[in-house]
Amino acid sequence: MRGVSGTGLSIASGLAPEYHRGMKPTIPPVPRPKLLLTRPQPASERFAAELRDDGAGSFDCVISPLVGIVASGPLPDLSGYMRLIFTSANAVEAYADLGGPSGLSCFTVGDATALAAENAGLVPRSAGGDADALASLIRRDRPAGPLLHLRGTHARGDLAERLTAQGILTDEAVIYDQPLGDLSPEAQTLLGAWPAVIVPLFSPRSAARFAETAGHVRSCWIVAMSDAVAQAMSVLRPDRLMIAAHPTGAEMRKTVAMLMDEARTLEGKQA
Repeated sequence: MRGVSGTGLSIASGLAPEYHRGMKPTIPPVPRPKLLLTRPQPASERFAAELRDDGAGSFDCVISPLVGIVASGPLPDLSGYMRLIFTSANAVEAYADLGGPSGLSCFTVGDATALAAENAGLVPRSAGGDADALASLIRRDRPAGPLLHLRGTHARGDLAERLTAQGILTDEAVIYDQPLGDLSPEAQTLLGAWPAVIVPLFSPRSAARFAETAGHVRSCWIVAMSDAVAQAMSVLRPDRLMIAAHPTGAEMRKTVAMLMDEARTLEGKQA
């Protein structure tokens, strides 16, 4: 991960318990970092569960989606395409919601999208990175026949156009919309009251929306998935801004877990 602003905090040792006459030692509780997740509800719940599975320790989580996912369909005729392309798990879920058939082969941008594709009965090949990594994978494979990129209304990278220009015929179809939402009252209260709220942001659009709707912020620590995400919310001027070393879910969790350790130290000193 890369630090963009602010300084790292030292990790303090645990506080020694006090001994009272005739009483058992009193051990101070471990501070619980506060995490604000703004992805759609299913994706936010998965991220929180994966953090816990990674051993990130105890934390409190508020989920306040800033972008919704609404399948819009219908699916186009798929019979003429050799493989599908998915650049998000949301696209796979919309495909399944619209009755997309199982058993088809597909390229996916990363491992989380590949897992969603497997759960939908598809046969994925993951680029394990971002849209550029996906384009490189497809160019190396040079698949026969036309490809179809199934995406949302708002997408970056012009993947189909880029691949077609490089001699790999690729069409695209929009199968879901991504309406913007507002931060919930609970999220606004958390941001205004807590000394270090950790907010992972995964896309430039959600980052810009967070900056627009955050209101009064006492202190927030941002984890951005990419430089583009960080730039989209630069007007907010967070106390900490970290950019994941690679645009993957695993790197986002690693960076969030590091900041949660720092938050526990800070909260322990202030207790």
